[in-house]
Amino acid sequence: MTKIILALSILLGLTAHAETKMIKVDGSSTVYPITEAMAEEFQTQNKGSIKVTAGISGTGGGFKKFCRGETDISAASRPISESEMKLCSEAKIKFMELPVAFDAMVVVVHPSNKMTEITVEDLKKMWAPEAQAKVMKWSDVNPKWPALDLKLYGAGADSGTFDYFTEAVVGKAKSSRGDYTASEDDNILVKGVSGDKGALGFIPLAYYMENAKKLKALAIINKQGKAVLPTKETVENASYNPLSRPLFIYVSAESAKKSEVQQFVKMYLTDAKTIAPSVKYVALPAKAYEMALEHFSKGKLGTVFKGHSEIGLTIEQLLKKEATF
Repeated sequence: MTKIILALSILLGLTAHAETKMIKVDGSSTVYPITEAMAEEFQTQNKGSIKVTAGISGTGGGFKKFCRGETDISAASRPISESEMKLCSEAKIKFMELPVAFDAMVVVVHPSNKMTEITVEDLKKMWAPEAQAKVMKWSDVNPKWPALDLKLYGAGADSGTFDYFTEAVVGKAKSSRGDYTASEDDNILVKGVSGDKGALGFIPLAYYMENAKKLKALAIINKQGKAVLPTKETVENASYNPLSRPLFIYVSAESAKKSEVQQFVKMYLTDAKTIAPSVKYVALPAKAYEMALEHFSKGKLGTVFKGHSEIGLTIEQLLKKEATF
């Protein structure tokens, strides 16, 4: 009798395990805090019957997995590129592109640094490929600045943040000096900059907000010639440029046939207006989420960006693009 009960228990356990559904998300470390909060809420609502896994391979790393059919959803801090679209096409992976929030890349230095603002041109002098092994001190950028060793920290090559930053600052995506401390983990970058008086780095707004006591944000001289710090308001009114950008999730059309993926994506787009601000990102207007829900429900495939980031894109411009999709 004991053996029968034990066998039934094992069988029931295996059945319960088999019934646990899985949603696989990977990609941007920038989008991760939003996805993590969504996953926790979704799993709580479903009482553990659906598990959501969220990885941080970076936008580029996430798309590699997504275009191999290994994940259901890819989180991205830039639009899908032409080469990634080709990979997905070759693997017959069709997708839906859904904007979920807006972000600002924050240029940060050690709190002891006396600087308060910086131009995009000065950032280019630091980060351009030709700066490698040549621009090694702050005074190499501007002779009025101290002869302090310049230590750079930033996202790695698989990161959408790296792609966007290099395109916005240097003029070409992935064009950068290689002698800097790179990591897909923004917490490592925070630790590096906060522990080095000569450091300068770039991180997402949410990670800066969490660590504002350890870091100092530099105002960016925008296209209008004004020094602007990154805040919710300056991202919304587009004065913090050119380092503001939209964030996305890409959903596999095949995965979207699954009821659990449909539930999760619909919750994501419905709750993003409150979840995104709670993890220090800028929510999109209600109209943007309504359009995204409509596009998802109708199964609208592809991208409105044609394989390229649009530097300095405003929330209003994003809405116009989505409206014509």
